[in-house]
Amino acid sequence: MKKIGIIGYGWLGERIASSLSGKYAISATTTTDKKVNDLESKGIHAVLASFPDYQLTESVSQWEEIKNIDVLIITIPVSEKSCCVSSLYNRIQNLSAFIGDFKGQMFLMSSTGVYPDLPKDFTEEDVPLENISGERMLRNKYPQLNILRLGGLMGDNRLLKNYNVSNLDHAVNHIHYADISAIITQMIESKAEAKLYNITAPVHPAKSQVINAQKNIPDEEVFEVKGKKVLSSKLISELDYIFQYPDPRTFHL
Repeated sequence: MKKIGIIGYGWLGERIASSLSGKYAISATTTTDKKVNDLESKGIHAVLASFPDYQLTESVSQWEEIKNIDVLIITIPVSEKSCCVSSLYNRIQNLSAFIGDFKGQMFLMSSTGVYPDLPKDFTEEDVPLENISGERMLRNKYPQLNILRLGGLMGDNRLLKNYNVSNLDHAVNHIHYADISAIITQMIESKAEAKLYNITAPVHPAKSQVINAQKNIPDEEVFEVKGKKVLSSKLISELDYIFQYPDPRTFHL
């Protein structure tokens, strides 16, 4: 049985682990003792770990479990929006010390937030990974790294109607967590390496249309959907992937 390591067992990490359990043995990092105990009770080998964005007086110890791991999934943020470039460098140095010279298959959960807020359709070529500090630093250290730029994480308790939303006529770039897990599974099985994909549902309705669907309000108005759309056409073409949830208006069903 292949072993999978998940760095950052948060909302997304938990759902990825849930979809992969049974098929793979799972190890994970978390930031609280209580969560370590919770994970161990679920059969997940867990350790306490954090990756601060400052230089430590002593370097982070390497994860003992890393030598047994075949696939590594990183869900902690490594973007300039979460910290400045120098702080980001420190975080990645601390992360790299933890996972060492890992040679197995590897995934980084990045974000479609790397694209500027402009009214156009974006593909991966519009913003190469070389222009994004966190993606570039990690790819330089781990050439096999797959980078998945995720849209807004949705599904379960995450519904747009529960948030304070502006620009209601702008398109959503959302993704259901079930599709993220299915895409990772397909890429593991095909042994994909060094890929860069946008991961967004292929249908981009307006925010108001998604909210109306979630509130069971008929939406008969026809209007132009504004704002940016981040396209997953490269992923669909290269992986021949069929989305389980192609339309964010059905994520709540």
